[in-house]
Amino acid sequence: MVIPDFSDPAIWLSLLTLTFLEIVLGVDNIIFISIISDKLSPERQKKARTIGLLLAMIFRVGLLLTITWIMKLKDPLFELPFLKNEGKPIEISWKDLILMAGGLFLIFKSTLEIHHKLEKSVPTEDGSTKAVYASLSSVIIQIVLIDAVFSFDSILTAIGLVEEVFIMIVAVVISIVLMMAFAGPISRFINKNPTLQMLALAFLIAIGIMLVAEGFHQKIGKSYIYTMIAFSLLVELLNMRIRKKHDVVKLKTNKDK
Repeated sequence: MVIPDFSDPAIWLSLLTLTFLEIVLGVDNIIFISIISDKLSPERQKKARTIGLLLAMIFRVGLLLTITWIMKLKDPLFELPFLKNEGKPIEISWKDLILMAGGLFLIFKSTLEIHHKLEKSVPTEDGSTKAVYASLSSVIIQIVLIDAVFSFDSILTAIGLVEEVFIMIVAVVISIVLMMAFAGPISRFINKNPTLQMLALAFLIAIGIMLVAEGFHQKIGKSYIYTMIAFSLLVELLNMRIRKKHDVVKLKTNKDK
């Protein structure tokens, strides 16, 4: 691994571009970690997020150090003669299988989380409710599994943009550190608003569908999905502001009475 010449402006441009891209690609990862860590007791959520993101960083750096092996994952294993792309049978590689498995896991897990959000608490014998928390190990295992899928997607994108492995590693470390800094506020904001939770889970389902489609060589532009979620988020934020104003007006009316 060769350390590039940082006196060259092109190196800094490559680093900034790749770091920004890593952060953008990490948004879905942060959302998943935020939602899955909410199943833990409050005092353990930060620990789960930190461990999850640290493992993601270690895993991605490890992948970057084995670029030759990563590139071999794109070699075809078998063909699907009944599915064609541009008139030719689709060739399935290890990369495609990983994307399909990860997409199916994300769809299944997000759908399951929607069900859990609807039944987050269970009644006790005295009629009250008691929060049900998951174990730290089970949450970390789920984070590691989805981290692995997002890591492959992130690293393959990085390989296509930059040639220097050192630049890739620095960009990954910077992006993960920034994610750690903002994961807490993002998690609290998402988990504080149930409608945003459902919106985030729907976004993860869409990402899962995109990964499965990509595994079958059916390209779905990520820009469309991110634009869709950005528009939906904007609408929901406007709705939240309107609801807040209505609550203030209602509170004032009740006080006047």
